[in-house]
Amino acid sequence: MKIFLISDNIDTQIGMRLAGIEGVVVHEREDFKRALQDAAADAETGIILITVKLSQLAPEYVAEIKLNRRLPLIVEIPDRHGMGKSDDFITKYVREAIGLKI
Repeated sequence: MKIFLISDNIDTQIGMRLAGIEGVVVHEREDFKRALQDAAADAETGIILITVKLSQLAPEYVAEIKLNRRLPLIVEIPDRHGMGKSDDFITKYVREAIGLKI
């Protein structure tokens, strides 16, 4: 299994590349969706790392893969600007995913 990165900035890609993780840099919604689709279609990819800013370009597409597929695991990572999410994003995610308010 391999890890693949989809990033919106070159700094994150370079850092991951130094750790041996391949990836691409995209900036537009359609490019992001295409890169995510290609990475998810690769049977060797077990984990896809996505910067938070990119995941916000197409949240419905990311959620569809997270909720309906066992693999690959999609992990949102902060970029050099931080997470950019509200403090209760985990609670909101659980509420949206399973319909429970915790």
